[in-house]
Amino acid sequence: MSTRKPGAKTPSTTALTPASKIAPARASAPPAPAATTEIPRPRNPLDVRFQAAVARATMSVSPVSLLLATVDWAGHLAGSPGKQLELARLAQDQARRLAEYAGALALSRPDCPAQQCVEPPAQDKRFAADEWKRWPFNLMHQSFLLAEEWWQAATTGISGVSAHHEQVVSFAARQLLDVLSPGNYLPTNPVVLQRTLAAGGLNLLKGMSNAAHDIAGLASGNPPAGAEEFVVGRDVAVTPGKVVLKTRLMELIQYSPSTAKVRSEPVLIVPAWIMKYYILDLSPHNSLIRYLVGQGYTVFCISWKNPGRDEATLGMDDYLQLGFFAALDAIDAIVPGRKVHATGYCLGGTLLAIANAAMARDGDPRLASMSLFCAQTDFTEPGELALFIDEGEVSLLEAQMEETGYLTAGQMAGAFQLLRSYDLMWSRMVGEYLMGERAPMNDLMAWNADTTRMPARMHSQYLRQLFLNDALSEGRYRVGGKPVSLTDIHTPSFCVATLTDHVAPWRSVHKLHYLVTGEVHFVLTSGGHNAGIVSEPGRPHRHYQALQRPAGGNYVPPEEWLAIAPRSEGSWWPEWTAWLAAHSGRPVAPPPLGTPRYPAHADAPGSYVLEK
Repeated sequence: MSTRKPGAKTPSTTALTPASKIAPARASAPPAPAATTEIPRPRNPLDVRFQAAVARATMSVSPVSLLLATVDWAGHLAGSPGKQLELARLAQDQARRLAEYAGALALSRPDCPAQQCVEPPAQDKRFAADEWKRWPFNLMHQSFLLAEEWWQAATTGISGVSAHHEQVVSFAARQLLDVLSPGNYLPTNPVVLQRTLAAGGLNLLKGMSNAAHDIAGLASGNPPAGAEEFVVGRDVAVTPGKVVLKTRLMELIQYSPSTAKVRSEPVLIVPAWIMKYYILDLSPHNSLIRYLVGQGYTVFCISWKNPGRDEATLGMDDYLQLGFFAALDAIDAIVPGRKVHATGYCLGGTLLAIANAAMARDGDPRLASMSLFCAQTDFTEPGELALFIDEGEVSLLEAQMEETGYLTAGQMAGAFQLLRSYDLMWSRMVGEYLMGERAPMNDLMAWNADTTRMPARMHSQYLRQLFLNDALSEGRYRVGGKPVSLTDIHTPSFCVATLTDHVAPWRSVHKLHYLVTGEVHFVLTSGGHNAGIVSEPGRPHRHYQALQRPAGGNYVPPEEWLAIAPRSEGSWWPEWTAWLAAHSGRPVAPPPLGTPRYPAHADAPGSYVLEK
């Protein structure tokens, strides 16, 4: 087996160097099939311009894909008389229940309210306020919930409809119904009406002011109100450190030690480039990086460049070579002879898994462990995000990116807003524009508004190879012209998933168990994709479950895992540092910040994170 290090050719200087100078071995490797590694061949420029215009008008949602799903559903429903009879009987039963409920309302007393004809799901808080129990609003919201129940039945369980099309149509029906929810409008929302009467309409004036401010900010590209209170390098991303390497794609930050001794193995953090790295270094009280440093670890973190047109042709291999392997080479020089605890978040975790598989293939032993936060390695069930990833959707995105060279955060925002339309759209509109109440800004919200872009070639490769083709989990993903297999990974793995993650659903993240053969310490924590990771000790209402599968151990399916994994209250951070300590050597003196080959030339957080 070859012992070549995949990133061994990375230059040690801080100069911005083309990828061909970083990894000549990769440049000379035989190319992989174009269908799995490159964006499609150039299309007619007129087609590109037209499809890009369609994408802008539809928030990158393909109308053709939606039409195909609708035709599939409607055609098979038309050919299913039994299903039609079931729906007719359900509608009849619902009408009877609603009529009985209306009659019970007319006869009920305040101290003995009528029994509701349909109960909302436990997580649905739209109609939880007491005001919704009063007539006629109780009848309104019960009618709406019955409509949701009927359309859920109408869009699912129809023989012959493809699973993807069923999911698309069901999702579209929910979105259309959300628009019609009585909670979204002043005349039909009793909570807003009561506030308006009590405030003499002042809430509506404040709401109009909030809306005008938001529209002006959106037009000018300014951040949301309150975000200016969280300045990068002053209020957030303030853990002391130095930039020790700068490539075309990233800056590597080495953080200053805060303990007399440190663990011999350093930690390298690989964040996603769909977000800025300082989500892991927010305010001092909730900075995971500061916490790690305080626990006696030498911490390095990649800060990705916010790409523009000049980076349009950079791909996944460039993020490996100019990012991960360049950072690993620098750590080799600064902390020589030490294995590294590599940690990846979201897309950065997927990149880390790819790199680890390539290192295992090539006999590179430099990793002591692999920690993945909300990172998918099998994309066969990526959750509702897959609704927006099919050939039609990707084609529209590629047309947009071909025009600009990158994908903006605004172009990505549409899908995420639709996935959580109530949380991200309707509840905000009601609260800020009808109730006149601004949600207080916090560091996580300000970070979320500090958006990034995605290079065209990389994003197309990511969507096609991982989401559409699932090349990584099936052993078809190529690094340096040769496929890699996750089953080659034997390093111990610590894997974190979050309960309410809409980006990387926990059951999808859990699939790491049957893809790697080494030890897997799996943690499922409360919260979502971001808030579940930023979960510092002492934060209230936090809990997690954890269970370790030894190397070579049997597979435990997700539902069984959920039933047997012990639950702990509080933050999962101490669980992680305890696991790292168990896989680390004895404490040693802290290493210097940089070396002559990798000089510490700028203070953290560096310059790339400040790019807009």
